[in-house]
Amino acid sequence: MVSHDAFQRWFRAAQWLGAEDGIGTIAVPGEIHQVWIEANYLPELTTAINSAFDEVREVRIIVSQASADPGSPAGSPFPLYPRPTKTAELEGDALDKRIKTAGLNPAHTFASFVVGANSQFAHAACEAVAKKSGVGYNPLFIYGGPGLGKTHLMQAIGHELLRRQPGSRVIYLTCEKFTNEFIDAIRRGDIEKFRRRYRSSDVLLIDDVQFLAGKERSQEEFFHTFNTLLDGRNQVVLTCDRPACEIKSLEPRLISRFECGLTVEMQPPQMETRMAILKKKAHDWKVRVDESVLLFLAEKIRTNVRRLEGALMRVATYASLAGESVTVDKVEHLLRDLLREEATRQVSIDAIQKAVAEHFDVRLADMTSRRRPASIARPRQIAMYLSRSLTKGSLMEIGEAFGGRDHGTVIHACKKVASLVTDEPGLKESIARIESQLRR
Repeated sequence: MVSHDAFQRWFRAAQWLGAEDGIGTIAVPGEIHQVWIEANYLPELTTAINSAFDEVREVRIIVSQASADPGSPAGSPFPLYPRPTKTAELEGDALDKRIKTAGLNPAHTFASFVVGANSQFAHAACEAVAKKSGVGYNPLFIYGGPGLGKTHLMQAIGHELLRRQPGSRVIYLTCEKFTNEFIDAIRRGDIEKFRRRYRSSDVLLIDDVQFLAGKERSQEEFFHTFNTLLDGRNQVVLTCDRPACEIKSLEPRLISRFECGLTVEMQPPQMETRMAILKKKAHDWKVRVDESVLLFLAEKIRTNVRRLEGALMRVATYASLAGESVTVDKVEHLLRDLLREEATRQVSIDAIQKAVAEHFDVRLADMTSRRRPASIARPRQIAMYLSRSLTKGSLMEIGEAFGGRDHGTVIHACKKVASLVTDEPGLKESIARIESQLRR
């Protein structure tokens, strides 16, 4: 079921173009709409269209500017920024100076980012923001584990905006730096200068917003800064290591603000993407590494792009200093500490479901069934909770593994179990035993 808000934002401007050879075609106004619909509603959309048109077996989503012109009149279902005034693009030393002033890493551009299935939606969203595609993506909230490219994509937005619109006031900083500067401003009695700096920015990029957790005065200040920027139709982009609703000790009003725009998740890259990243980095760094070594690294280092690049750098540095080609055997020795950590047993959702079912003496099938008696519902919630904490699975992936439940059900289960653990020591012990069993 599509909510009213989701329909207004993603589907209302879509156009049915008809069907041919069993394939129905729907036009949407931009790549981000295409990616979002395909990732979240394509099966349901296909079923719905098939019920109306028996001959349609497949549905394709295409991008067509005709479905929503950026100059569309008021009342368009996709609230848009005014078309920016065309100015001369910034380049060379002038651009480099602005990038440095904004706090951006010169290497973090869209051109240097390798897009894979794990990051396609996030990449499309960031490009849309960089092109001033719509206030519907404000704030843009990007979450995922460490080393997946959140900072890279966030800073790429800043690069692109500074290049296209040299007059833009772009500021990037970590949430920790924001908090520390706020504390220093209070100590110096210089709070108004602090507020003018951040509340007058055109684009504010804040990294690791989970750092606000538990800091009441910083949350208050950030809340008002956030509201000032959004009220002025200025862009805010945030990154976090988890969904906003899972940040403990964060005020509900901030969670609500963070969730009012577009939220996208970044996941660990698949094998093909890891290989593409290694090849691109080897090319950019002008190092020669045998294909078999790149393949070995891509197979062994699976969860963290930063760690993958670090491994390649270590291999390339050794090859340069030693003056010899590096074999797979040599790489195994050279990276033994990193590979040992990566080889630590990966806990799967299937293994969690089996362990929880055995511990609570319920059928494995009950993990995915729609039955809801307490004797089944609680073990299922515990299994979801453990899946969230012990695996890299996204909320959507976890929900799918538990009988096609939505991400809201997974979030509710995790919150429920987290609160029960505090009140029921016996449950905490049970969960600890299950975790211990899974990690053997």
